[in-house]
Parts: sequence; structure tokens; C-alpha cells
Amino acid sequence: MRNPFYFVILLGMVSLFSDMTYESARSIMGPYLFYLGATSAVVGFAMGFGEFIGYGLRFFSGLMADKTKGYWPLMFIGYALNLFSIPALSFVNSWQEALVLIILERTGKALRTPPRDVLLSYATSQIGRGLGFGIHEAMDQVGALLGPLTISFVFYLKKEYKEAFLILLGPAIIAILFLLLARKFYPSPQSFEKSTSQLDIKGFDRAFWFYLLGMCFFGAGFVDFPLIGYHLEKSSLFSKEWIPLLYALSMGVDALSALFLGFLFDRIGLKAVILGILLSLGGVPFVFLGGIKLIFLGMILWGLGFGAQESVMRAFLAQLSPPKKRGTAYGLFNTLFGFSWFLGSFAFGILYAFSIPTLVGLSLTLQTLSLPFILKVKN
Repeated sequence: MRNPFYFVILLGMVSLFSDMTYESARSIMGPYLFYLGATSAVVGFAMGFGEFIGYGLRFFSGLMADKTKGYWPLMFIGYALNLFSIPALSFVNSWQEALVLIILERTGKALRTPPRDVLLSYATSQIGRGLGFGIHEAMDQVGALLGPLTISFVFYLKKEYKEAFLILLGPAIIAILFLLLARKFYPSPQSFEKSTSQLDIKGFDRAFWFYLLGMCFFGAGFVDFPLIGYHLEKSSLFSKEWIPLLYALSMGVDALSALFLGFLFDRIGLKAVILGILLSLGGVPFVFLGGIKLIFLGMILWGLGFGAQESVMRAFLAQLSPPKKRGTAYGLFNTLFGFSWFLGSFAFGILYAFSIPTLVGLSLTLQTLSLPFILKVKN
């Protein structure tokens, strides 16, 4: 079972059931916080701060992974925090308590993501990085599709938020079981990639920093789904069970776009990243300014952008960083990306209460500003 393709599939199964857990929660987190009495500013801050923690700590996780090579312990601790914080949301009685669990969940994701991406980068060096990361993201998003569908069905049965969160304990346990299998069969995935240099490279070149800056603008301009869900709940355009269905639609598009863009990436490189950004630009204006039909279209485009973010944008980073510094590269990338996401989310949460068109304009401006920096990067 030494084929790196099977390792990608095993980690894909971990991500499938992980996403079934926490993306289910994300699909209803905005409405849930609204139900607990939170304002739009609180939602923007809470989710943005959660993402900042979730991305910001990845620098230290990535650095630790590079220094200790303890990829598996970091992943097990991270996945446990990431997954089991979700069912615990069924026991909270205030948005403040929910925020604590949101931060714990994001902390877990911060711990496990850089070592996981490093191990994936080793395996995908043999099968094609665009294809490998695309397959992983597609499986990831199958879980993100099934989870919200499950939540919608729970609501259809007239159950409440607490029952919806508690049922997510099942996929969380299955994800940990697949992680145990991956560890058993592939204890040292770094053997898949043979380093071409033994030098300890001290830094990253200009292309890395241009790319990182461009991605920070993109992250700052990408409106997170909890605020979208909050908007849909508050505007009463959709009933409670329809909001996770819309999220599921986006996750289905995410899965397909990850495969398509991953296939393109192995052939046209950075142009696939740019294509993903351009396709996503229409998502926010359609969702926040359109009627029901345009909202559906907006969620499709939003899903395309998310698919690009989680597949080809990660794949290209592996090309910009040497193997011995790859954990640090992913950690640094995610830290600055997460800080940008936090600033954007907080700003969008405040703007939502005053001017939705201004929110839309800021989102489009920031995402568009990413393109000049990315265009400075050569494949």
C-alpha cells in the first residue's frame, strides 16, 4: 500500500468526515449566533477572530512541524480539538459560550492543517500537485456537501439547533478512525519526495512574498459564509432549512471546481489560480444585492472561489517553497491570510449594519487588488 495516491485518498476520507462535522456547523453558525442574540458586528468579529486564530496559529504549527517532524502528533491533537468542539455547541446557552468553542475548533484546525498539507505535498510530488490537492479538496467538499444536507434534514424533522450539533459527533469519530488508518499504513509520507538539495534555505524569494501579498488581499475581500447566512436569516428570503442547503450547493461547486482547477493547474500553472479569482468576483454582489435567483448564482460563484482557495492556491505554494521549509511556508502563509480574513470579516460585519452596497464594493475592490501582485509571480 505504498502508492502515494492511496495516501491522498486516506487523508481525503479524514477530511470528508471532518468537513461533514465542522462545515455543517459553519452552515448554520450565523443563524445560530443570531438565535443566541448576537448582532451582525458580533458575527463578523466572532467568525473573523475565529478564522484569525485558525490561520494565525498555523505559523507556529508549521514551524513546529518543520523543527520536530512531529506531523502525526500535531494532526491528532488538532483534529481532536477541531472536531469535538462542534458537538459541544449543543450545550451552550449564550453567544459568548459559543465563541469559546468556535475559537477552540479553529485552534484545532490551526494545529493540524500545516502538517497535513506538508504530508500531502510530499505525496502529490509524484502524482501531480494540482491533481493531488484537487482530489483532496474534492473529497473534503463532499463532506461539506453531505453535512449541511444532514443539518437541513434535521431541521426538516422539526428538530432544533442543539440536536443538529449533537448529531455531528458521529462523523467526528469516523474522521479520527480514518486518521488512525492513515498513520498505520503511512507512518513516513515524507519518503515520497526526494529533496534535490540538502541546503537549509534561510528565506523565501520575491515570488513567494508577491504571492502571499496577493492572497492576503483575496482573503480580506472574501466574505465568509456565517455573515451570508446571517443575511439570509435576517432578510427572511429563505426559511431555516434552506440556508444549509445553499451552503451545500456551494460546497458541491467547490468540489467540482477543485478537480477542474487542479487539472488545469498541472497544465497551465498560476493561470488556474487567476481564473479561480476572476470567477469568484460575482459571488458577493449577487448574494447581498440580488433576489432569490441571483443568490443561487452568487452561491455557485462563491463556491468556485472557495474551491480555488482550498486547492490550487495551496498547490502553488508548494512550488514556491523548498521541502525543508514547507511547514513554515504554509504556516506563514496561513497566518497572514488569516489576519487579512479577520480584518475583512470584522469590517464586513460592521458595514452590514450601515451599508450593504459599501460592503459589496469593499469586497470587490480587495479581491481585485490581489491580481496585480499575483501577476508578478512567474510559474
